[in-house]
Amino acid sequence: MAKITASVYTSHVPAIGAAMDLGKTHEDYWKPLFAGYDFSKQWMKDNKPDVIFLVYNDHATAFSLDMIPTFAIGTAAQFTPADEGWGPRPVPMVQGHPELASHIAQSVIQQDFDLTIVNKMDVDHGLTVPLSLMCGEHDPVKSAWPCPVIPFAVNVVQYPVPSGQRCFNLGQAIRKAIESYDEDIKVQIWGTGGMSHQLQGARAGLINREWDNAWLDQLINDPLACANRPHMDYVREAGSEGIELVMWLIARGAMSDIQDGKVTGPAPKLAHRFYHVPASNTAVGHAILENA
Repeated sequence: MAKITASVYTSHVPAIGAAMDLGKTHEDYWKPLFAGYDFSKQWMKDNKPDVIFLVYNDHATAFSLDMIPTFAIGTAAQFTPADEGWGPRPVPMVQGHPELASHIAQSVIQQDFDLTIVNKMDVDHGLTVPLSLMCGEHDPVKSAWPCPVIPFAVNVVQYPVPSGQRCFNLGQAIRKAIESYDEDIKVQIWGTGGMSHQLQGARAGLINREWDNAWLDQLINDPLACANRPHMDYVREAGSEGIELVMWLIARGAMSDIQDGKVTGPAPKLAHRFYHVPASNTAVGHAILENA
């Protein structure tokens, strides 16, 4: 039986990828941010999974405004790093896991969640920046990411977007799907995006440290209440792009202490937590939870 061993939560700010690609990680502006992931890179080496299920949002790369699925699972064998207007990031090709991805799609759809099955798509910074932060820099030709990755794209760009509760419930369905896969493999589920930021309008540049950290406290310690937060909380307190945090609730809902919408088991272990501002015009949050 496959099992989820841990969940990882991290922002996916595009400027972080640019700082890595342009050799700026040791500059004074960026050093404090990357220092917060030193533990994580070592943890990743010590706790290497067989597959990463990575929840992120596409930034008008694979999906245009002509077609935006609410939830989309990548079932291909490979995913190419996207050209987001300045060339693709110099990172390795992302290897998929078609067998597990197809099994998850079958199981989750039978649990009454509608997924879009995507057999070909490019993956943008929403997916590659978290991989770089957790796994370190890799030569795109001579090296590879440490394991296959299943991309899972969530629409948090075009309204209407899914609620936190919907995402939390979906995480539980994904865990059931993974646990019913007939192979003894270790899976990590990652929730990415956020934290507070707004990219346009009168509140452009908004960062709310207090709210970010209180929300992260609640995600870790009281996930049922966190999942119940209304959509307008995110918009008001964390900015228009703060809604990306609902993707973290997919990963939290997949942890083993949550069963049928209730806390029924021991809480996961908090292995690492980090928060930093600013990174470009965004607050960066990060946490690692290990299943008990």
